[in-house]
Amino acid sequence: MMYPSLFDSFFAPTRVIVVSEERLQAAEREARQGQLEALDNRIAELTDYRMSLYKQLNPAKVNETNEKPGADLDTMDGVVSDV
Repeated sequence: MMYPSLFDSFFAPTRVIVVSEERLQAAEREARQGQLEALDNRIAELTDYRMSLYKQLNPAKVNETNEKPGADLDTMDGVVSDV
């Protein structure tokens, strides 16, 4: 706020803002609801990220008939393995 003089900037009348208790409680409740929604969204994002990391860390399942790593590529090449 701009004051016309230096004196007015230090000795300006104080402002009193009156808010009803109901409006204050409603505003606090709305703020808490917004925080709760933000937390829920963040938890969902972190859960999705955790699942993607978990899938990356688990090695791909080896073909159950062949225990040799890369056996699926050998079958594509036509190589028969004796395992």
